[in-house]
Amino acid sequence: MNPQIRRLFFVLVTLFVAVIGMSTWWLWKAPDLEARRGNPTLLVKQLTIERGRIFAADGKTVFARNRKVKQKSLGRTWFLRVYPQRRLVAHPVGYSTIERSRTGLEKSLNDFLTGSNANLDTVLDNALDKLKGLTQKGNDVVTTINARAQRVAMDALGGKCGAAVALEPSTGRVLVLASQPSFDPNLVEGHFNQILRTKAACGSASPLLDRATQGRFIPGSTFKVVTAAAALDTGRFTPSSRFDDPGYCIEYGKRVSNFADQSGPEVFGNVSFTQAMEHSINAVFCNIGKKLGPTVVLDYAQRFGFYEEPPIELPSEEVAPSGLYRRNRLYLPRDPNQVDPGRLAFGQERLLATPLQMALVAAGIGNDGIVMQPTLVDRIVAPDGKVIERSNPKEWKEAIKPRTAAELTAMMRAVVESGTGTAAQISGVPVAGKTGTAETGVSGRNDTWFIAFAPADRPRVAVAVALSGQSGTGGATAAPIAKAIIEALLKRNP
Repeated sequence: MNPQIRRLFFVLVTLFVAVIGMSTWWLWKAPDLEARRGNPTLLVKQLTIERGRIFAADGKTVFARNRKVKQKSLGRTWFLRVYPQRRLVAHPVGYSTIERSRTGLEKSLNDFLTGSNANLDTVLDNALDKLKGLTQKGNDVVTTINARAQRVAMDALGGKCGAAVALEPSTGRVLVLASQPSFDPNLVEGHFNQILRTKAACGSASPLLDRATQGRFIPGSTFKVVTAAAALDTGRFTPSSRFDDPGYCIEYGKRVSNFADQSGPEVFGNVSFTQAMEHSINAVFCNIGKKLGPTVVLDYAQRFGFYEEPPIELPSEEVAPSGLYRRNRLYLPRDPNQVDPGRLAFGQERLLATPLQMALVAAGIGNDGIVMQPTLVDRIVAPDGKVIERSNPKEWKEAIKPRTAAELTAMMRAVVESGTGTAAQISGVPVAGKTGTAETGVSGRNDTWFIAFAPADRPRVAVAVALSGQSGTGGATAAPIAKAIIEALLKRNP
């Protein structure tokens, strides 16, 4: 072959490959490029879609809907998002705006809400609408959130910085997902600075932070139920095991005292394991932690879901995993000597947990040791009323044996009946719970908790409440909030 022809052939082949490569790259990157904030083509396209509505579990209370705006100059109708409940469900529902993109379910379920999902019925309906020149309509989303209980939770949290989560133990349905301070999603478009000026008693208000799923609190004594689960499930201890409590345990040559509101630590003397849970005795759990070792305790924490993002239908960046943290990063030590087993056992050390995770712990104990996958979505409904997707209960973790769960339930009932959690008592309803008061390193400022499930003999509700910057105990600050939520969900008048 002539050398010049050969060179020309290779040049043409190279150019052809380059064109194919660039075309492939543009096709591959097209969705990302289109989705960039500020893309005018995409913005106009989004505004012309009638997004699906978002409802509470009753299918009537509207969390998100559209407002029609006539654009006379363009001869089009635009659809802008409106949030009638304002701050009530701002975090789980999120927002969809022109200026600041999306969050919450508005983001994670965007394909369904815009009718862009791959469901065959939706694809055919949208194709027909386009042929007819009709507006593309999205699918409606019915959540699992109980609007009444959500309002009770938000009101009870009030001006505090904290969160509350309530689940149905047998299904994983999220009944309450409340975080305070909250914000009005109607202000995101055009009035965002008003949200940023939110003030709170805890210092940094961070109203956009969903403290229920992203907030990392020191779990304190609520983590004792995980330590107890490990102690009972391994057969190392029983509810009747005896301990001598001098008011402290020795960790690395130093005394670790029991927590008390009084001038000095409480001393309980000879107690059973059940009594240690009932009165939340740090010294007993400290010694149990040392006997079990941190590896066993952390293994059982993982069985309940620690060290993973709970698989809930929210954007990944809005769900934080729980566990030990070092330099603000999740930390699972390979060397047990790198962890203080005593402090770990009663929920201190470098342990951080979200209210969602601790609600899953309570729900797992109430559900015979099985932790169900949490779900915020009940069903997705097409514009013609046909249900195109419905959530079904799914097991997530097999944490402990049913017998262990039953033993833990009895121990947690003692906490509410005669221990640190009496503020959560409900007449005629047995409640199993656990208080938590975690030292934060700032004098007089604690992370306070209460986790529970009820009725204890046939659980229908599991709840976790966490508050930051509190001077009181979990029994005094968080337990009454949990009680109010349980009463609302069991349809009882306080």
